[in-house]
Amino acid sequence: MGIEEYGGGQGPHPDVLVVTTNDVPGYEVRQVIGEVFGLTVRSRHLGSQIGAGLKSMIGGELKGLTKTLVETRNQAMARLVEQARARGANAVLMFRFDVTEAADVGTEVCAYGTAVIIAPQP
Repeated sequence: MGIEEYGGGQGPHPDVLVVTTNDVPGYEVRQVIGEVFGLTVRSRHLGSQIGAGLKSMIGGELKGLTKTLVETRNQAMARLVEQARARGANAVLMFRFDVTEAADVGTEVCAYGTAVIIAPQP
């Protein structure tokens, strides 16, 4: 796996800016729209689970699981951005991920934050 497969986030000049901070330097919040989230639940196929189990016994990174989690987080974030855009936001503040096990059959990833409309400060 190349480095591009290990990360996520937005490219340059997104139409909906997503930040982990409470504000964006040089911008002011004009309107708070409210909470938005993107949710996905993923499971791995039996073969990869067995491979991960064997790898965990000898140590080292579980690359298949890492790739799956990156893809899952990216999908949850994309859904968050879609929801924010649909509600008229141009930014999401206080962005976070929440990851939990879903009934022992998969991993639930929720991306959440506060949808807002921001504008450059005068």
